[in-house]
Amino acid sequence: MTKRLTKAEEEIMLILWKLGESTIREVMKELSEPQTPYTTVSTVVRVLEKKEFVGHKAVGTTYLYYPLVPKKDYLRGYLSGIVSNYFDGSFSRMAAFFARENDLDMGELHGLISEIESELKESGDDA
Repeated sequence: MTKRLTKAEEEIMLILWKLGESTIREVMKELSEPQTPYTTVSTVVRVLEKKEFVGHKAVGTTYLYYPLVPKKDYLRGYLSGIVSNYFDGSFSRMAAFFARENDLDMGELHGLISEIESELKESGDDA
């Protein structure tokens, strides 16, 4: 996924990924700034539709909006961009950076490695 989301778009997508499908008013209740005007939220959702991140269906006189792009797919593309742009394409450099920045101890590093190995086995890749 090469398209990037703005901070506002990402906040709305996180809500839609969490709720599955939602009206604009339901999205508004979940926002970190709940006083955001209806028209602003509606405009951002329409932009997300144009970017093909969101779809909608009519239910009576309102619309239900739902994600078209799975969160995992967006995250994969987003992280690939970060790894490519900031870590010379090296996931191990990125992992080392986060380990240093978060001052992980040996137990936490071992847990992280175990988690990565489990993910690789589940996805069918050989570690």
